[in-house]
Amino acid sequence: METAFLFIFLFGFLFLGVPIAISLGLSAVLYIALFSHDSMSSVAVQLFNASQNFTLLAIPFFILASSFMSTGGVARRIIRFSIDAVGWIRGGLAIAAVFACMLFAALSGSSPATVVAIGTIAIAGMRQAGYTKEFAAGVIANAGTLGILIPPSIVMVVYAAATNVSVGRMFFAGVIPGLIAGLMLMTAIYIMARIKKLPAQPWAGSKELWSSLSQAAVGLFLMVIILGGIYLGIFTPTEAAAVAAVYAGLIALFVYRDMGPLSGIGWINDGDSPLALTGFKAITYAFVAMLTWSAIAKLATERAFFGLDSIIVLIAALVAYPLLRGGLSPAALPAAYGAGGKVWGRNLGLIAWKFFPAMVHKDTKKVLTDSSKTTIMLMFIIVNALLFAHTLTAEQIPQVITDWMVEAGFNWFTFLLAVNIILLIGGQFMEPSGLLLIVAPVVFPIGLELGVDPIHLGILMVVNMEIGMITPPIGLNLFVTSGITGMSLVQVVRAAAPFVLVLLLFLVIVTYVPALSTFLPYYFMGPEIITR
Repeated sequence: METAFLFIFLFGFLFLGVPIAISLGLSAVLYIALFSHDSMSSVAVQLFNASQNFTLLAIPFFILASSFMSTGGVARRIIRFSIDAVGWIRGGLAIAAVFACMLFAALSGSSPATVVAIGTIAIAGMRQAGYTKEFAAGVIANAGTLGILIPPSIVMVVYAAATNVSVGRMFFAGVIPGLIAGLMLMTAIYIMARIKKLPAQPWAGSKELWSSLSQAAVGLFLMVIILGGIYLGIFTPTEAAAVAAVYAGLIALFVYRDMGPLSGIGWINDGDSPLALTGFKAITYAFVAMLTWSAIAKLATERAFFGLDSIIVLIAALVAYPLLRGGLSPAALPAAYGAGGKVWGRNLGLIAWKFFPAMVHKDTKKVLTDSSKTTIMLMFIIVNALLFAHTLTAEQIPQVITDWMVEAGFNWFTFLLAVNIILLIGGQFMEPSGLLLIVAPVVFPIGLELGVDPIHLGILMVVNMEIGMITPPIGLNLFVTSGITGMSLVQVVRAAAPFVLVLLLFLVIVTYVPALSTFLPYYFMGPEIITR
């Protein structure tokens, strides 16, 4: 009976409007003070131990990377590429919006950030093409939820920290479900587009598609760095987050130049000759081809990153591009390389000259400040939630619930059904990370006892968090979409409802087809081993 007071305290505080972090921590402290055999010193010890959790270090870095990549230029390039790739299909602009959300989700790890970055541009574009505001808002609100399913995902890091499972395995586990969820939304849009006779964009052509891909590729390469680096063993998920943050900052400040002192300064000037432009592109594409070939060769053969073949690819690309695409003669190659090298030299000198001013520029300070605020808020919730989880474990509450469920005849099938119901209801009233941190410590040991794979359980919980973000009254994506469209919350809820049904069907598939979640992590990293 005493254990019931822990949850009475928690939900009582939440009902009174106390912030979730304080509700978690205060309920645990009151329970320890009034009912537990633990001393109050254990509170300080657990708070200290929670702050020393190495896995949690990935969160501020992913938040910082998301803030840099959420600049308008990155989203604009991704949307342009998405429209060129799939816009020619019936309902193509809406399908392209989903595709863009999938790509941006692989950069941001945040659902609201995906909705804001993609929705601000995509909804306006759909409205101009003849789509209703309600249809456009419903598409973006639902597609934005992919931000926490397609890796990297901050919610996955939170689950890993709460249950001590591998962040890398969670990231790999989210790839296939994320792709399936996106394809299901695209299919639903296509069917609705055929019924409503929505327009299709004209085929942009392969040249325009290549141009848009080349502009978006620098930002999209971030997903290769994260997953490729983890798989190849170059760095841990936490180190991958740090690398991602640095890469995203350098890209936003010095490559895309959407912010900072170089904002508005292009890599190519009006005064650069066509010869210089051809040489510049030849040098750029040659080094990209060499690095890409080297990475693929290392992945396939496990040899050294650079080899003689890498040099051959570099030379071949240097020669082939100006001859085949630039239309130059062999005699003009030295002049093209010289002119292109001057363009590179000018830009590298400009980057070196503005590097330190960029570090203290007002745009950089704003990104760092906003990221810090988000990090502090989330970490405060997590630390208090881990204290709450410690109290659950110390009082053996999960074990008591496990014994009861086993005696009641629960198996893995009915257990997963019960978890879905609990999370779908809870997701309507609580923020995803907070709800996950409350529920995960309780259901995790029960799932292990009933033979549920811990990685599969994690993906299942993340999908439920997705749906919670688009269901009233607390669905965060609904409020964000309402803010960027000017629609009322009720209008956004109605617009999102048809696509919520698609995600509910997707939830059923993910729940009872575990291989969708476990195939990639098993293949690349082996099964998760729980030693406690």
